[in-house]
Amino acid sequence: MAQTPTAENSSGKSSGNRSSEPVIVCFGDSLTAGYGADPGHSYPDYLQRLLDARAYHYRVINKGISGDTSKDGVSRLNSVLAAHPQVVVVEFGGNDGLRGLPITATRANLDRIISTLQNAGIKVALAGITLPPQYGPDYVKQINDTYSLAADKFKVPLLPFLLIHVYNVPGGMQQDGIHATAKGNAIVAEDVFALIKSMLRK
Repeated sequence: MAQTPTAENSSGKSSGNRSSEPVIVCFGDSLTAGYGADPGHSYPDYLQRLLDARAYHYRVINKGISGDTSKDGVSRLNSVLAAHPQVVVVEFGGNDGLRGLPITATRANLDRIISTLQNAGIKVALAGITLPPQYGPDYVKQINDTYSLAADKFKVPLLPFLLIHVYNVPGGMQQDGIHATAKGNAIVAEDVFALIKSMLRK
């Protein structure tokens, strides 16, 4: 039985020999890492399967780490650059918001992540998050605006909310109300594919 292709994790392991294929890095926190879903069922795993099924020959590397803030993302930029990706999907800010970190710091960190990648000649796509209403309308709006501001500033495609099409799907979210299930991650992969499709070549 053929082995199902999966995205590499940050340790660099993958199924099959895909070393000659151009790289897409999914760079973020637990939403990218696939927290709470079984191994092989993160959104980058499903993105790899979508690309394979549609004859896009790319190797997806999952560089999501649960609990990471945007500051942690800045500290991990060298590991992303070392993978020599053609495309990076950036998803940070959820943990910043949940911890009530200053918006100015989150925006500065996202700017640094995007600008560093672009200066290295890498195509960047941005995926945003939002917060539950109990964080207050002003803070939630500032978090939401962070992504549109960055997308406009750096001229990158934006998915305003990574889980935008997951919340209303039965079985799409885990009980914590924060992380997608395997079913939800498959939907996220479709949205991310649509986000980056114009950057890809067959």
